Amino acid sequence: MSTPAPDHAGHRGRLRQRLLEQGGEGLLDHELVEYLLALAIPRRDTKPLAKALLAEFGGVGALFTADAAALMRVPGMGETSAAAIRIVQATALRLLRAEASVQPVLASWQALIDYLHVDMAHRTTERVRVLHLNTRNVLIRDEVMSDGSIDEAALYVREVIRRAIDLGSAAIILVHNHPSGDPAPSRADIDLTRKVAEAGKRLGIALHDHIIIGASGHSSLRAMGLL
Repeated sequence: MSTPAPDHAGHRGRLRQRLLEQGGEGLLDHELVEYLLALAIPRRDTKPLAKALLAEFGGVGALFTADAAALMRVPGMGETSAAAIRIVQATALRLLRAEASVQPVLASWQALIDYLHVDMAHRTTERVRVLHLNTRNVLIRDEVMSDGSIDEAALYVREVIRRAIDLGSAAIILVHNHPSGDPAPSRADIDLTRKVAEAGKRLGIALHDHIIIGASGHSSLRAMGLL
């Protein structure tokens, strides 16, 4: 006599059908995570783990940008299931970066902001990156310059400018995140922006903007009249 399939097998099949017929909009947040985990842990009911992950990290955005170590601290998570979560962010970043790179940055500004938000908005430590542009304002290099503590990352003006010279950049955009979630610029952010702008100007390298990313949105120092 064959053993009946566990109840969660039928539930998983119904999730699959809704996903195929309705797309991601047809599933709740915990159902998306549940189905993803089911691919990594096929013989287990993953709904409780999906709900536990969302509760632990506070939502889909923070969950899919969490690092592997943090994911594996949640009971029931191992390397395979953590890798399944991490591959979602990696795929999203590739897609968004490709969209932001195919045309001049100023013509694809929202695509750029979307890319930066996915990568940086929910980070628990501060990250600084520099976007290097050519004479047509097309992105030629996206580099992380510094990963810092919970509220600080070191960025040295001379290193930024030296790297721009090495790459032949015509212009750069500074980007960093505020782990607090508030993207409002600090006095130190404003001072640094002006120092980089002045150093670049002397060498013919324009600073287009300094973007600050937070969970609640972003700030553009140029749009705020601070550059």
